Amino acid sequence: MIGDGALSLEPIVVGVVLAMAVVTYATKTGGLWLLNRIEASERLEAALSVLPGAIVIAVLGPELAAGGPAEWGAGVLVVAVMWRTESILLALCTGVVSVVALRAVV
Repeated sequence: MIGDGALSLEPIVVGVVLAMAVVTYATKTGGLWLLNRIEASERLEAALSVLPGAIVIAVLGPELAAGGPAEWGAGVLVVAVMWRTESILLALCTGVVSVVALRAVV
């Protein structure tokens, strides 16, 4: 174990997290390297521009579908913020804060 008390870490956990960070970095840099070497069509550029939102929906959609009133309320707020601001980051932050707050109330 690394450390003591509540903040102790297992070396295998630290290794797994570091390995995931390396793989994530390699994936991103590999994709950028590839896109710099090919000419992207308009169709590919359009697909890549909506990819972040599609990933967020794929990850959070099942959680929302299985959720209760707090999750649905937060979902409504996220849609409203996204519609008004068109900012994925602001919408995600709104969702996190609102689901925590609504879970505390509901």
